[in-house]
Amino acid sequence: MVAFYNEMNTADGGVRPHYSEFAKWLQTAAPERLARKRAEADLTFHRVGITFAVYGEDAGKERLIPFDIVPRIIPADEWRDMSAGLRQRVKALNAFLHDIYHDQEIIAAGHIPAAQVLGNRQYRPEMQGVDVPGNIYAHIAGVDIVRAGEGEFYVLEDNLRVPSGVSYMIEDRKMMMRLFPELFSRHKVAPVLHYPDLLFDSLRTAAPDGVEDPTVVVLTPGAYNSAYFEHTYLAQQMGVELVEGRDLFVRDDTVWMRTTRGDERVDVIYRRIDDDYLDPLAFREDSMLGVPGLLSAYKAGRVTLANAIGTGVADDKSIYPYVPEMIRFYLGEEPILNNVPTYMCRKPDDLDYVLNHLGELVVKEVHGAGGYGMLVGPAASAGEIERFRERLIAEPDGYIAQPTLALSNCPTFVDAGIAPRHIDLRPFILSGEEVRMVPGGLTRVALREGSLVVNSSQGGGTKDTWVLEE
Repeated sequence: MVAFYNEMNTADGGVRPHYSEFAKWLQTAAPERLARKRAEADLTFHRVGITFAVYGEDAGKERLIPFDIVPRIIPADEWRDMSAGLRQRVKALNAFLHDIYHDQEIIAAGHIPAAQVLGNRQYRPEMQGVDVPGNIYAHIAGVDIVRAGEGEFYVLEDNLRVPSGVSYMIEDRKMMMRLFPELFSRHKVAPVLHYPDLLFDSLRTAAPDGVEDPTVVVLTPGAYNSAYFEHTYLAQQMGVELVEGRDLFVRDDTVWMRTTRGDERVDVIYRRIDDDYLDPLAFREDSMLGVPGLLSAYKAGRVTLANAIGTGVADDKSIYPYVPEMIRFYLGEEPILNNVPTYMCRKPDDLDYVLNHLGELVVKEVHGAGGYGMLVGPAASAGEIERFRERLIAEPDGYIAQPTLALSNCPTFVDAGIAPRHIDLRPFILSGEEVRMVPGGLTRVALREGSLVVNSSQGGGTKDTWVLEE
């Protein structure tokens, strides 16, 4: 039988020290009260509009992301080590992005094949030789971390393009403080509600050289985007304008915003639009979401984009296996956080192994996201495995494979009561004049019994994440 690390309980049924106060409280909490509080949370989230859309379903259909009232608790020493590893990783990824768009030293040194970078769908030749403020490409990163059977942490993937979910982290904390204020008097929980202030400060420090009081905006593709709630939320929390492409225009290599007070210069754009749709003159000419001429203003150094164009090459799953080598190459350090062992199906030997062990592995599209385009071998039917085998043989370069990790589980309030469910963690790392983050992140939980897929689009929910202070 597979052994799963339980975040709250030890193998002999005891309670881990950092959960001791919560466990005492939980023993005295009436199930009826917990059920009532969970229903109250759902109703509040619905009223506030904390929803997401699932692509492929009826247009305009939205869902609540289920919220679990049992927090995920992380002791101070674990967070200290994890946050050091996250800072190290994001610094190396930013150094890699600067390098591949300039001197390409890591390729010349033979650490990463040129074809893996220059032939990557997310690599943007238009960015070659373009200098960005502070050499920062990924101003906002979301790094997905899992804990395996022995309690060790692994980085599952890096999200550097337009990482989402931070608004749920903030609202989950607000909800727990509202529902169970007595728990916060019994625990010294590190704060997270100042994230929008940190984000705004990081964006301001990323402004082009010479701009003293930058104007920051959030660029959204519009109300039909699955993360539109988050776009509006962060703009409101930072006190900046939420804009669509039609609200901006470029004149003299400068970006301007149309306002009721006249045209206003824009210095920093926190963009929640993929590269392809940012500028119809440079990328997809059929895009109605972007701003014509934006790339030329960006190249001229008159506006900062967060995150930078071309960051996607560093969070592509085919580049992920090389991140430990990036840390050694750019920082001269050993990785603090480990990668999950990964088979690259473009390599004949790896492909042979994967094809012979499909029932044991998780296979992912290198450009995939949201839990789509993946095979979880142990949970797949024989027919699903055979269909995936055909796709792998036809396009091996498009896939990687990893062992099926025994993801840790955490007590979760479900219809049957308190039961263990598998979780991951997405901390959000901000890079500006320094690398900063709020303690914790978004804990996602696979609410279906036995499921290892935590994505909201695949039926997952969220928990509040408590990092205990020293």
